[in-house]
Amino acid sequence: MASRRRQEDVLRFHGFLLQVYEEGKQNNTAGPSTFETDRVHLINEGHTNPLEKLWDQNGAFFIVEKMRYEETSSLEEWQNGEPSVSEAFPKENLSVSPLALSRARQLISFYTMSQNPNMKHLQINHAVQLPPLWVRCEPSDPKKTIWLGAEPLRNGNNLSGIRLHTITCNGPVSDNNYSIGLKELKENHRMRHHASDLTIAGFARYEFLESTSLDSLTQEDSLIPLERNIYADFAWEGVKKMLQTPPPSSTALLTLQMASGSLLSSVYEPNRELQFLLSLAETLKNGVIKWPKALGRKSAVELVQKLLKDLKDEVDGLKSHNEDDTEDNTAAVIGSMKTLFGQRGDLDFLELLWCNIWRNVASHEELVECFSLVIRALQHGELQTWIHQESNSLLSKLIKQSYHGKVETVSLDGDSPVQMLLEIGVDKMKRDYISYFVGKEFAIRTHLDYFMSTSVDLQERVHRIQKLHHMLEIVDNCLDLIKLEHENLIFLTQSCINYYKENPLNEKHAFQLPVKTSLVKEFYQNAHPQIWRVEISSGQGPKRVKTIWQLSSTPPAEHKPANGDSLDDTEICGNKEKYFITLSECSQVDFI
Repeated sequence: MASRRRQEDVLRFHGFLLQVYEEGKQNNTAGPSTFETDRVHLINEGHTNPLEKLWDQNGAFFIVEKMRYEETSSLEEWQNGEPSVSEAFPKENLSVSPLALSRARQLISFYTMSQNPNMKHLQINHAVQLPPLWVRCEPSDPKKTIWLGAEPLRNGNNLSGIRLHTITCNGPVSDNNYSIGLKELKENHRMRHHASDLTIAGFARYEFLESTSLDSLTQEDSLIPLERNIYADFAWEGVKKMLQTPPPSSTALLTLQMASGSLLSSVYEPNRELQFLLSLAETLKNGVIKWPKALGRKSAVELVQKLLKDLKDEVDGLKSHNEDDTEDNTAAVIGSMKTLFGQRGDLDFLELLWCNIWRNVASHEELVECFSLVIRALQHGELQTWIHQESNSLLSKLIKQSYHGKVETVSLDGDSPVQMLLEIGVDKMKRDYISYFVGKEFAIRTHLDYFMSTSVDLQERVHRIQKLHHMLEIVDNCLDLIKLEHENLIFLTQSCINYYKENPLNEKHAFQLPVKTSLVKEFYQNAHPQIWRVEISSGQGPKRVKTIWQLSSTPPAEHKPANGDSLDDTEICGNKEKYFITLSECSQVDFI
């Protein structure tokens, strides 16, 4: 009777996985489904991989977690042993956690039996090849097992065996308190896999993070992200000892994730200017005018009046041009901070107008008055000025008309003034960014045609300026923080350009840059790695097996064991650096 029930469970689990796999192939964004009380998610290539570096992912795979429904009164609807879709329940009432180890082993057993072509009494059609299965486990056993995995092995289209994975994690421990050496790891691998020829590869990750005293920040600024996620990965062959420092022969890869808005960013001030520009764009989209708090101390109207008077006096010969008379808003800095993104020396009238307005305007009425002053001066011939030829705003059109002595009347009702100011800001900031990348010789203008295009609508031009700013955050901060060589910055700029030509703004995207190990040597020589890993492997092709030992500053998975303990309980480490030891081992079983 028990044997028959087990066969039914195997068939039902296999049928469920097959359904999830087929639906996942048709819809790459399909959400998780539930099997009894467990959540099953198909992870496709390109999705976040919680097993990264601990298992060689090759295509899609399943992950199983435990699903908990907070309102127990509804449990009867889905605890009848039938598969159901998680969307049947309100998402806010669902939570996930690791499975009990006994349940994880049961599901791995179901999966293994379903993949064995010699279990003919199950009458399973293996025409569709299911992806591997991984189950997240409660670390309740002595070894602290956190993952169990099963990976089918194939000889062509035929199932020949299965590779069973076990991942354990212990910690926190101090970095010098681990109980195994490299020699013992190699010997364990040899005995487990009957191997003679071993390949031993090392990996280390060092993070470059910023820190600052919160006492020096205002309450508003303290809410801004203070860290830049920049880290360097080093890989090398022939590890000599545990926690070996990467040798000069190792390869180095920088990974860069830069969210805009850090107070310590070298381009913090341009970001504030961009945020004002985005608020104007948002106003045009939703029709609600909400002016941000003015950053300047003077009235925008007074500054525009002074700008117009100074230009008229210049024309009349009453005053010589003096750049110090123009308030240099875009070069403002906070405290002792500096920006490597310098003020351009070729600002035209409209750009000077933008600089005087964006930090100081406090209301819609004040903006209308500023533009009224400019338009009246144009109509009365009191403003004779130059603008960049490629300027594309309505106000630039009026200035060009003034060259011929006739300026049309423009309505300043509704959101027209906001659109006029946005157009000026888009032209100005686009020119700022282009001038930076071209002036630093990180790119040529033709490479940046996509960002300079005026054939798209105004909102899309704003979106492309956001992309330019994110590129600036990445490139300029690398120049400021890591002092990358010019050729590296050219490569990085081109990577950013190529990515943003094809993709929307994504400040979480990780840009990668190969660099010389010697270039970042000073950053890691006296530092602790966030991850240090040794990988011992043997065999060839599908018979290749690995043992991975890893020391990391964070656990490889976020678990919530039933007893309330967690892997990241750090009390036992005191004030010492805390680390977690992860061990990934596998064994291969041939189907007989």
